Amino acid sequence: MKRLLPTLLLLLLALGARGQFDVHFSNYWHLKGYYSPAYSGFGDRINIGGTYSMQLLGFHGAPQSMWFGADLPFTLFGKKHGAGAGFFNETIGEFKNQMFYAQYTYRQPIGKGMLSGGFRLGALTVSFDPTDLVFPDEDMQDPAFPTSETDGMGFDLGVGVAWEHPWFWASVSAAHLTAPTIDWGESGEYSVRPALYFMAGGNIKTGNPFISMQPSFMMQTDFMFYRYDITARMTYEKGTRSFYGGLGYSPGTSVSFMFGAKIKDFVLGYTYEMFTTKVGAASGNHDVVLGYSFEMNFKKKTKNKHKSIRIL
Repeated sequence: MKRLLPTLLLLLLALGARGQFDVHFSNYWHLKGYYSPAYSGFGDRINIGGTYSMQLLGFHGAPQSMWFGADLPFTLFGKKHGAGAGFFNETIGEFKNQMFYAQYTYRQPIGKGMLSGGFRLGALTVSFDPTDLVFPDEDMQDPAFPTSETDGMGFDLGVGVAWEHPWFWASVSAAHLTAPTIDWGESGEYSVRPALYFMAGGNIKTGNPFISMQPSFMMQTDFMFYRYDITARMTYEKGTRSFYGGLGYSPGTSVSFMFGAKIKDFVLGYTYEMFTTKVGAASGNHDVVLGYSFEMNFKKKTKNKHKSIRIL
């Protein structure tokens, strides 16, 4: 049986390590579409990706987070656009957070770069199921504390602006602008604070034509808690294959170790985030990211198909 005090302690640890409602994924540079609606349709390819994070390893009922998203580019009235959709799911003990959303991006080429702006519309749900909780002392139970599963839903809105260039990139985005309040009826309510994200990175060539460096930075805040991440990766690329390794540092929070590979259109990456706080180095976070992208060249495929039929 699960106990109340360990569950509340776990929730405090999770929020203390993260500092806000939204999850921090260590592979944030792979997951730009999760943090900013300005990244739909980038690269003129259909992009499919996802990540899974096991946090605070070793704690019973520890947070587990998953995100899956897809986006594609399209042209309308001679202008570049993008559209995407995503699903997020997280469990922390008896709490479950979910988010469904769709987003739109307008993309404007400028020189060698691409300026984009977009917005996101979605629904956010938070549920709590205390049926397996046991109070150490029945006299401690508050009559207002829910005794059965309760949930609620709120409308969510986000916006973002991004700039992509072969040498560098940057993005500013805001989430939960509606400050959704999840109504749990007689059990109370849960409020989600707006959040602000800033991400930036570069692509630096070295004396070796196969090796490059990718420094990046991320700041996220809900204006009560702040988190900063500095990441440095080294990539070896030859032909259609590339491999990377790197380190990340979040002041006052953690150190991260990461590696991954891209084989043609497939991406696989892993990061271990080791906390430098009292949580302990062994009770860190494991993040795995997967991705696949392909071109929208349906005309070419159709042309080749008819050519093969004529040969036959």
